[in-house]
Amino acid sequence: MNKKKKIIGYTTGVYDMFHIGHLNVIRNAKAKCDYLIVGVSTDELVQKEKNKTPVIPFEERCEIIRALKYVDEVVPQFDKNKLGAWEKYKFDKMFVGSDWQGTPAWKKFEEQFSPLGVEIVYLPHTDGISSTKLTEFIKTKLER
Repeated sequence: MNKKKKIIGYTTGVYDMFHIGHLNVIRNAKAKCDYLIVGVSTDELVQKEKNKTPVIPFEERCEIIRALKYVDEVVPQFDKNKLGAWEKYKFDKMFVGSDWQGTPAWKKFEEQFSPLGVEIVYLPHTDGISSTKLTEFIKTKLER
């Protein structure tokens, strides 16, 4: 009997002001693996990387992601060290939005992961929506 290896997928995000773009990436990622691990950025990481505090606190963002039927496991993302995440979770595929394709950071990840046999999969970005745009829209409405 030949047992097929389970494909483990990994993706990360802030998932603040959860929207259809987030859902599209997670749903598309799950369609390409058997087990999907989703890293949720901590409030501290968002503050450090984006210089802003998420609208929705870390624990609540984790609960939202955990409730999705496409997600098998939710883990905290403390830093942007994707290689460190791989050492911990041993994923076969890493998923990210296509808006990151060709950027210096992701070219570097491709070089790092290629010898490990990890495939980086760029999923279609949902144009016209982002947490930043949602936040700006709400601020504009409140200021009227």
